[in-house]
Amino acid sequence: MSARPSSTGIVLAFAAIYVIWGTTFAGIALVIRTVPPFLSGAVRFLLAGGLMYLWLRARERRPFDGLNLGGTLLCGVLLTGIGNGFLIWSQTGLPSGVAALFIASLPVSILLLDWMVFSRRPPRALAGLGVALGLGGIVVLSLHSLSGTVRASHVIAVLTAEFAWALGTLLQRRYVGPERVVNFTCLQMLAGAAFQVLMVLVDREWIGFVPSRISVQSVLALLYLVVFGSLIAFNCYAYLVAHVAPQKIATYALVNPVIALALGAVLLGEQVSPAAILATVLVLLGVGLVLFQRRAVPESAATVAAQAAGWYKAPLSPRKPARRRLT
Repeated sequence: MSARPSSTGIVLAFAAIYVIWGTTFAGIALVIRTVPPFLSGAVRFLLAGGLMYLWLRARERRPFDGLNLGGTLLCGVLLTGIGNGFLIWSQTGLPSGVAALFIASLPVSILLLDWMVFSRRPPRALAGLGVALGLGGIVVLSLHSLSGTVRASHVIAVLTAEFAWALGTLLQRRYVGPERVVNFTCLQMLAGAAFQVLMVLVDREWIGFVPSRISVQSVLALLYLVVFGSLIAFNCYAYLVAHVAPQKIATYALVNPVIALALGAVLLGEQVSPAAILATVLVLLGVGLVLFQRRAVPESAATVAAQAAGWYKAPLSPRKPARRRLT
């Protein structure tokens, strides 16, 4: 029988996922000032995945035994590969707060994708309204971004990242159960890092890159992302998943973009326009309606969406992974 969690531990874990995941966008912006985007993502997840592997290896001889290797690698490419890599690349042209707002609509995208491709269950009325509001916010944000100096490629990149995270989150539930989620996450981080190494070659990031010009600020921000964003926050999230109701955990999806926008304005000097404020209201209202709808069936897209705004996806309820079948 597991020990009853302390209220102090729960409060600290909530503080970690509220604050840390809200600060990662500013951290990324500081890293890519002197480090190419895909290279920074590859290094981040190689370090985080390597440290996690060493920890797992000390506890068991074969950490990846029992995993569906094909499904794990696929999810790794979708989540920490495309999802994280394209997000980082998009921030070479998008303000960190705007990028955070695009990603904040992830629960909306998951519900929509689940409805159209996976479960084929239409959302209830309030959730449908949430999807409409969330998509409206994304449209406003996209049009506003394209009306300035942002290139269309950066908007497409962040939307691709969001879609990859939504697809990877829905597929992940088919390949891993709660008892192997840490092992799964370790391998998916390493797979995502390998994909980002490939993107370094595709994007030819070595052109014009001079390692001696990497700033101390970028190095410290990268270490912050590895230790706090990729290791501490994940473990806090997993702790909350084990002890707290999913809908309470999901509230960080409403807090993270606000912190990211504030940090972008204060720390990075990013301007928050009226259009961005309108998009924020629409997206957060939409996400709120999606996350907190009442469903009679516990294994619904709303349950999946409740875990979807952070970088790591521990299953919120026990479910055995399907074997071989993808549909």
